[in-house]
Amino acid sequence: MSAVRPEGPTGQQLTLHHDEQTATVVELGAALREYTAAGRPVLDGFAADRPITGGRGQLLVPWPNRIGGGRYRWRRQELQLPLTEPERRNAIHGLLRWTSWQVLERDPHRVLLAATVWPQPGYPFHLDVRAEYLLTDGGLEVAVTAHNLGEHAAPYGVGQHPYLTVGTDLVDEAVLGLPAGSRLPTDPQGMPTGTEPVAGTPYDFRTPRPIGAQRLDTAFTDLERDADGLAVVSLAHPSGSHGVDLTLGEGAEYVQVYTGDTLPEAARRRGVAVEPMSCPPDAFRSGTALVELAPGARHTLRWGLRPWRAGG
Repeated sequence: MSAVRPEGPTGQQLTLHHDEQTATVVELGAALREYTAAGRPVLDGFAADRPITGGRGQLLVPWPNRIGGGRYRWRRQELQLPLTEPERRNAIHGLLRWTSWQVLERDPHRVLLAATVWPQPGYPFHLDVRAEYLLTDGGLEVAVTAHNLGEHAAPYGVGQHPYLTVGTDLVDEAVLGLPAGSRLPTDPQGMPTGTEPVAGTPYDFRTPRPIGAQRLDTAFTDLERDADGLAVVSLAHPSGSHGVDLTLGEGAEYVQVYTGDTLPEAARRRGVAVEPMSCPPDAFRSGTALVELAPGARHTLRWGLRPWRAGG
């Protein structure tokens, strides 16, 4: 079975091992706290005795990113969510970040956790949500599956919020590759104002290049996929000696990239958040890529991390 360390501010610490890889998932929100390969950190995570800040490793269910004003219309019903980003008057990152998840299954290299979204003001729907973390020879695989237990179709979206690092002091030196043909510009509230091609703009990372001083808190789409159906976002050390690929698989049609410029100074631009998402920001209001999860239906988001070393 996977190791369970003493509880801290994030509950049980569920540590997985496979060859030279170690990953830790916490009880609070089923967040991914740390992941190392060959002793090298892959994530800019958080310590076991510290609270989660900046969304690090958190699961974003039943919507990722923001809903403007927290207010949306669903099947002729006007619904109002709590404004969890009050400075912008938005509802942000779903309902399960600050709840305890139950461990259903675990062994040395795998853990399966579950939580329930109960019908509540602003989201009167009933979901069972499972999160699976699996270490394999190739890296870490993550699957997040929601099952609608209710009698009515539910609006649904999902994402996750890992911060990647390749060991540079700041993200400026890290080399980002992003196979996305379009980005979503936003207004001051963080709501998309449309979609525009990245070609010829500072947001074009289809050919990998250093991030430099560029500030990113940007959703991307029109993802180029390989023969296995995966879109691969890469982050590499400027020496080319090592890096990590984040794979976007089933259900991951969008990706948000955030360079951490609004975090507290000590954490600012220390890691790059690369967030797999099933839908863009504000999907509950726009309907763009929003899942209508029918009674009894399931939806799965799959993504993963593949650390690599040059020559190995």
